[in-house]
This record gives sequence, C-alpha cells and structure tokens, in this order.
Amino acid sequence: MTEFPKPTFSVKDEDLDDETRILTASGEIHVSTAPELAAHLNAALAAGRTRLVLDFGDVAFIDSTGLSVLLNALRRLTRTGGSMVLACSNPTVLRLFEITRLDATFDIVPTREQAVGHVAAR
Repeated sequence: MTEFPKPTFSVKDEDLDDETRILTASGEIHVSTAPELAAHLNAALAAGRTRLVLDFGDVAFIDSTGLSVLLNALRRLTRTGGSMVLACSNPTVLRLFEITRLDATFDIVPTREQAVGHVAAR
C-alpha cells in the first residue's frame, strides 16, 4: 500500500485591531486540511472580528471543501455586516475561483496590502 505524504498546510492569525484579523494560510486547502481553516475562521468570528483578510499568497491549491469553508464564513460575516477579502495571485488558485464563478462572490485582490486597505474601506 502506498503512503501519501501528509499535506502541507498552516494558518497564522494576526489581529490588526478589534475588528480586523488577518489569516495567513500556506499549502493546500482540501478535504483533510479545510477543518483547520474552518476552526481559525470560526475563532475569528467568535472573537467578534467582522473584517477578515485571508492572505492566500502561499496557498497552492483549494478544492471544493475549501471553497465551502470560505463560502460558509463569508455568509456568516455578511449576515453581521462584516466583510472578507482574499489576497491571492496564484494563477492556479485564481482559476478555480473563475471556473466556479466565485470570483464574483469573493473580493479578491493580488496582495495582502491591497486586501488590508480594501477591507478597511468597507
């Protein structure tokens, strides 16, 4: 039986202020790692953060489970008047958002700095 390597994935949290949290993710977001991302998003929402920046600069892949986690968090945020911005420039990841037409649902900008400015302006 072939053993597959454990997926590489990590998330770091950083609060900019009482409303804004940056989640910096790296690696692959899929069925086995999405629960960890969901836990960080849920913790941010439970802490009252209404502006989230997701820095996906080092994310190499997202599957449908990862997209579902993002959609659920966005739905919860928008119900409370909050906002979420994704910072991503990886063509592979961006293509997934285009194919699923979720590029119209999520605010996606190329850099973390742009995302912080975008979420602060909302």
